[in-house]
Amino acid sequence: MPSCTDCSSDMTGRASSDPIFQRMLWIALIANLSMFFVEIVASYLGDSMSLQADALDFFSDSANYGISLFVVGMAITARAKATLFKGATMALFGAWVIGSAVYRAMTGSAPDPSMMGMIAFLALVVNVAVAFLLYRYRDGDSNKQSIWLCSRNDAIGNVAVMLAAVGVFASASRWPDLLVAGIIATLNISAALHVIRLARAELRSAHAQCELDSPSVANFELR
Repeated sequence: MPSCTDCSSDMTGRASSDPIFQRMLWIALIANLSMFFVEIVASYLGDSMSLQADALDFFSDSANYGISLFVVGMAITARAKATLFKGATMALFGAWVIGSAVYRAMTGSAPDPSMMGMIAFLALVVNVAVAFLLYRYRDGDSNKQSIWLCSRNDAIGNVAVMLAAVGVFASASRWPDLLVAGIIATLNISAALHVIRLARAELRSAHAQCELDSPSVANFELR
């Protein structure tokens, strides 16, 4: 007897197994994972909270791309549940960065602006390239939208880190760095809430469609 998750394996699911889309995801995964290692080392050497926030964002995106590759071609419910998980991880990373920024505000020192600017520019080049590759998928299901939002937010975050580097250089203060770390975290939390709402709506829609397509299952459950 089919369940509600079975009958949601529709044309939308098959359309998502586009080999070009999968290739783009692999490129994005490799690029983001590479930049995570670059930025996490640079954030330590440069004592920068905003670089650390951006590094964690790269790591989160790498995990998200990996999950997206795993669920490509699956039913809409499987993709929506994966998006819920991705949204939760994005929100958790954002909350952790905000907490760390508050801690560094009390104990940290001014970071190295030259390190911040150089690495942020490299990250911007990578993120703009990835965003360009994924731009065509920005209006897809919640899974695809979460991917696009990750890439867009990363590019915005890199510009913000470069501006923070200028601010740190001009003021010899850690506050521009901490402010940008907070902005990056807020963007992640906002995007997380957006994709979680989309995923929940897709799950409700799939469940309602399943009940319409399988009245005998619903009647059996009522008895």
